[in-house]
Amino acid sequence: MSQALSRGWTGRIVAGSLVFALTAITPIAIAATGQTPGSTGGQKAPSKVSFIDAPSSEKPAAREKRLKRECKGRPNAGMCLGHTR
Repeated sequence: MSQALSRGWTGRIVAGSLVFALTAITPIAIAATGQTPGSTGGQKAPSKVSFIDAPSSEKPAAREKRLKRECKGRPNAGMCLGHTR
């Protein structure tokens, strides 16, 4: 009976010690690298994003014409919203 008790307590003590050691070491490791948690390491976000239309994309006027033609009788069907006037 006493062996079962000592094994249970020993496992808990070892697990608790490991958790304590890991929580104590983590801030030291972060301080050694010189970075704050969540920093990206000096990477800079792009200043401007530009989208290039594909040569096969349709022009806005052609799209309007196609939607008016395809959306007759379906006033609120997805992309047809507002194109049945």
